[in-house]
Amino acid sequence: MINFQKMLTNYEREDRKEGKNLYQYQKGAIQKIFNCFESAAEDYHLLYQLPTGGGKTIIFSEIVNKYLKTRRKKVLVMTHRIELCKQTSSVLNEFGVKNKVIDSKASLDDQKNYDCFVAMVETLNNRLKDDKLDISDIGLVIIDEAHYNSFTKLFKYFEKSFFLGVTATPLSSNIELPMTDNYDELIVGESIESLIENRFLAKANMFTYNVGLTSLIVGANGDYTVKSSEDLYTNSEMLNKLMGAYNDRCKNKKTLIFNNGINTSLFVYDTFKRAGLPIKHLDNTITKKDRSAILRWFKETPNAILTSVSILTTGFDEPTVDSIILNRATKSLTLYYQMIGRGSRVYKSKDQFDVIDLGNNFHRFGPWGCSNLDWHRIFKNPSNYLDGILSDEELENNFKYEMSDDVKRHFTNSDEVYFDINKTYIASIREGESSKVVLKKSIEQHAKICVENSNDIYDALSLMKLLNEDIDFRINRYSKCISKSTNNFLEWLKEDYKKKLRSYMRLNFEKIKSNNN
Repeated sequence: MINFQKMLTNYEREDRKEGKNLYQYQKGAIQKIFNCFESAAEDYHLLYQLPTGGGKTIIFSEIVNKYLKTRRKKVLVMTHRIELCKQTSSVLNEFGVKNKVIDSKASLDDQKNYDCFVAMVETLNNRLKDDKLDISDIGLVIIDEAHYNSFTKLFKYFEKSFFLGVTATPLSSNIELPMTDNYDELIVGESIESLIENRFLAKANMFTYNVGLTSLIVGANGDYTVKSSEDLYTNSEMLNKLMGAYNDRCKNKKTLIFNNGINTSLFVYDTFKRAGLPIKHLDNTITKKDRSAILRWFKETPNAILTSVSILTTGFDEPTVDSIILNRATKSLTLYYQMIGRGSRVYKSKDQFDVIDLGNNFHRFGPWGCSNLDWHRIFKNPSNYLDGILSDEELENNFKYEMSDDVKRHFTNSDEVYFDINKTYIASIREGESSKVVLKKSIEQHAKICVENSNDIYDALSLMKLLNEDIDFRINRYSKCISKSTNNFLEWLKEDYKKKLRSYMRLNFEKIKSNNN
């Protein structure tokens, strides 16, 4: 790890003009990369890792600047989105690098006047197929967000060029195409912990809400399908959980909500809008003009909420974001880090932000920036890392239901509100009892906490309505114990449980009340 040689004041950080000054860790990274230029072969493939917010674009822009001054060859920078092309071009200009953006409309008649080109991968692929771009003197190819495998199809055009891939997570977006197959070496930059400690990144306060994900289906790309995610995250239970989490942790804070699928995001938008909250929806079907207007509104509105899909995971930079809600599950470590990274920018007095996880991602990957993440090992043996990730079933077996703060305040007279279904099931089976005893004991415990926090049966029945989430959790856990979990069975069991709970409280209210007194 590169040690910081100088600590900067808050004023210096805020006043710094990107492209003019570099932090010490950025200078150290540039030196390492240039050492590789000097010692490695001209067709060497180097990968550089740095966390989101660490200034990857700043680093490779200075590398381009220095490269063009010391070598007689040209540079090509590749991105996977047009927005990143424009941002990259702008930063390069700040470094005094005259560059040309090669988009679908760009004329190449003047290409000889430029030593640096910036292009989106698909556009560049088409131009190369048409033989419109002279690449004979390209000495350095820089790939931004190098974990995307769309870039690899262009490698064949640059067999004599030095490749520099930059990414926050050196783990391929395609598990079948590991990055170690395309890159010779990985240089690991400053860690998230170090950047936080030295106030270059904000600290993430993680709050996780356990969610049952066994209904989700993993698609061909190795991540959960949009359809199965929408089926789960658009139901009333999950929308209520989302709203509860927002009210608990994000109220009156500038908030980004990430979803898996446009329909889910629209459901979220409608739910929050009906609650009178300031929210807008953004996806890749929205026009450029409307997108700009929405992002401007988000920037200028202090308590704004923006719900989106993956469109904001890269190339989006709004440092005033206070809260990130992961209203989705993902199997992608890269996506997990990208989503959280949208809130990690330090801004004025902001040095912390909140992350609300509604997809068990925290349990799956660990805390953002955890120190036990070995990027070199992941780069060299990605399959070993991926094989070590716990399945949803394994994760959920370790869950313990936690009432939200809003619900918990109604049960302050109870010493214990948690009931362990697994433990009770195992004990019942060992005693030779029917599995139905588990639900009977659960109903008795639910009745007890409702009664001891009520003045009469009507209060108790009203409190019962707050236990829907807990009841769902217990039933789901019970169904796993008895290995019977069809949707119809679960729905019937939940309704039957509630019916028996209401009946039990009506018949035993006075008895429970007197026992507690």
